[in-house]
Amino acid sequence: MLAASGHNGAEGRDRTLLYFGCLTLLTYLAAPGGALVDIQTSYLLKNQLHATATEISVFRLLTGIPVYFAFAFGLARDQWNPLGWRDRGFFLIFAPLTAVALLGMAFSGLSYASLGLGMLLAMLSSRFVAAAYQGLIALVGQEKLMSGRLSALWNVVGTIPVVASAFASGYVSDHLGAQQAFLLVAVLNLGLALLSLWKPASVFRHAYEQPQARSTDFVGNVRRLVNHRAIYPALLICFLWNFAPGAATPLQFYLSNTLHASDAVYSYYNGIFAAAFVPTFLLYGYLCKRVALSKLLWWGTLVAIPQMIPLAFIHSANLALVLAAPIGLMGGVATAAYFDLAMRACPPGLQGTLMMLVDGVFALSGRAGDLLGSWIYRSGEEWGFVYCVVATTFVYALILPLIAAVPRGLIATRDGEFNAEVEAAAIEESGRG
Repeated sequence: MLAASGHNGAEGRDRTLLYFGCLTLLTYLAAPGGALVDIQTSYLLKNQLHATATEISVFRLLTGIPVYFAFAFGLARDQWNPLGWRDRGFFLIFAPLTAVALLGMAFSGLSYASLGLGMLLAMLSSRFVAAAYQGLIALVGQEKLMSGRLSALWNVVGTIPVVASAFASGYVSDHLGAQQAFLLVAVLNLGLALLSLWKPASVFRHAYEQPQARSTDFVGNVRRLVNHRAIYPALLICFLWNFAPGAATPLQFYLSNTLHASDAVYSYYNGIFAAAFVPTFLLYGYLCKRVALSKLLWWGTLVAIPQMIPLAFIHSANLALVLAAPIGLMGGVATAAYFDLAMRACPPGLQGTLMMLVDGVFALSGRAGDLLGSWIYRSGEEWGFVYCVVATTFVYALILPLIAAVPRGLIATRDGEFNAEVEAAAIEESGRG
């Protein structure tokens, strides 16, 4: 197996991690759905076009449609080989198209319709970029037995823009105009296109020739996806993990209305919360090479289940900020383990499809959980937020029986440990139509 060859020694692994570190950072920074563009767009709609809160929500809902159907972009990635460059072809074509859409937003006449059309086009093209990125990282994780370390890397680097936006949102809105923000993200997309010219051998050498990369025709791929038993617990675990009824709008309203905190406190809480994941992401990168994924899934989930409970006892904004760090720490191992599981669960040749299904599931579950949490919060009067915390804890506990439903062979090994059962299954499945 190529993953065990000398070509993929310590130097090759380091180069692989460097490549995906750069690719992850640029992909997240260049995403038009990121905080930089979202903040400026919302301020444009509110302050210059005098849009109502409902109109801004509808704008976000409509321009987010490509995210809800993310699996279609993943399936396109698995079926299509643009320019004969595979994933690099997607970066080279669709990152510049995203930049063009953002330039259109920067220089077109200011209107609700023009902003909506520009954002929708940018989101559409960026989904192809996301599908290529996520499909590639899952494929390499499977082939080189690095899904755990790549999961840790993905989450650590992907956290950087989240933390930066949480602490810098006020400064950005005051000092960076909408046109400058759109131009900056357009330039980042052009940088992503330039990165597609880099083809490190440690990542791409024979990457699309191994059993894990072999695809069939459209009908055969759909059949294999539906019949691949491992995807179902992985998707349901991801859905429940992001279905947190108390984590977004109810917490924001509880901080501002009940505890009388400023709007900035909620932003700072999210920044501290996200940053606190990083140490346990790094811990996961260390543990995954020494402990089987099965144990990490159980350990991480058991620690994460009571994650939100401390919030039920806060009585001041300052205490919420203090507790944000330990609350974030409790979720890092679970998050990295769930991404590791998703990468391992990908059927051969369908890495883009499954990872984009995960992407769409995260988006939908987050919106659905927030909607349920808002309803619980409004219906519970003074105890509404406590009920939200209880609901979140209950939802997280439902992950435990799903871990038991994951095929044992899939999670029986450590990161970097050869799994003969999984390898044989990949060879057999890749030969089926």
